Amino acid sequence: MTGALSNLRVLDLSRVLAGPWAGQILGDLGADVIKVERPITGDDTRSWGPPYLKDKDGKDREAAYYLGANRNKRSICVDLAHPDGQAIIRNLVAKSDILIENYKLGNLARFGLDYESLSAINPGLVYCSITGFGQSGPYADQAGYDFIVQGLSGLMSVTGKPDGPPTKVGAAVADLTTAMYGVIGILAALRHRDQTGEGQHVDMALFDTQMGWLANQNMNYLIGGESPKRIGNAHLNIVPYQDFETSDGYIIVCVGNDRQFKRFCDALGAPELARNPSFETNDLRVRHRDLLVPQLAEIIRRESTEHWLSKLLAVNVPHGPINSIAQAFADPQARFRQMRVDMAHPLGVDVPTVACPIHLSKTPVSYRLPPPLLGADSDAILEEIGIDEAARASLREKGAIG
Repeated sequence: MTGALSNLRVLDLSRVLAGPWAGQILGDLGADVIKVERPITGDDTRSWGPPYLKDKDGKDREAAYYLGANRNKRSICVDLAHPDGQAIIRNLVAKSDILIENYKLGNLARFGLDYESLSAINPGLVYCSITGFGQSGPYADQAGYDFIVQGLSGLMSVTGKPDGPPTKVGAAVADLTTAMYGVIGILAALRHRDQTGEGQHVDMALFDTQMGWLANQNMNYLIGGESPKRIGNAHLNIVPYQDFETSDGYIIVCVGNDRQFKRFCDALGAPELARNPSFETNDLRVRHRDLLVPQLAEIIRRESTEHWLSKLLAVNVPHGPINSIAQAFADPQARFRQMRVDMAHPLGVDVPTVACPIHLSKTPVSYRLPPPLLGADSDAILEEIGIDEAARASLREKGAIG
């Protein structure tokens, strides 16, 4: 069975995380993704370790970081600064549907590989640029990193304990959400191309995405007129909706309505709290959280995490533990949903990868290719565009390819 995007070819000129993640999503959905890398060094993340995947002889080889974002791709090494390398990219563009790049503003224009130049070769090309601040604006020519954008967008101002410093999220959410929005933009542009034959430029910025992704936090400011503050793991608009310390760990409780609150209080052995006029509705609980939460915390602290997990499950109150990543992969739900996928790797070992979370009933995600070794597919890809063995040898001698 072929994937939903198996008729598409993607040129992935990006490196590190946001661009490669977008390319991996498209690859998981069936697209032929060609990862274009610098000769010798390749994607920066190939060396971002430890940890590294070890080969069959136990030698460190590929960094876990690189392996996490480059499944279902083929790798070709091309020097974009070399005229012959640029010619190869133009040749590939003529036979491609999508190009993803995350170079600084203007860098690819110096090589004639910008959208305007390449769309003249292939008018149907969907060209996605992923940068820190987009193709316009006062910051457009600045480098943008996930950490910087988490701070600049306001995300860190609402993350962390009230009496602690601003804190970044533990994963690169600005990169990853930009990748996902980028894929949405690409698919929308392809739909337009199907109707008109015209490609277009998809301009994605980490900063724009992170601001848009703040959702209700932004709206709390826009409607209420005040910037939300850090409140730890609690929720600005729902109470109780936070973590609580137990006798041996922590538990998360998410009470979404007044009926759940009554059942929650019954499970705690404190039904009187649900009858208290100050706590009868969520609006009142939000207004009186400083009075309610300490009482709940005192009760929950008396028993173990497992005790409360069992109690809340019995009364259908949303809850959960705080797992380590190891515990998350061991969780029965993660096992049932097959969130770990092991793939045979050319190094003679299996590489564990994280499953794509998209489940399609007719065209399911496929795991065809492990993250490629640097330049592993150069010869095959060049042969596909008519560059024979003698010509490839000449290009290597010139340094245009690796």
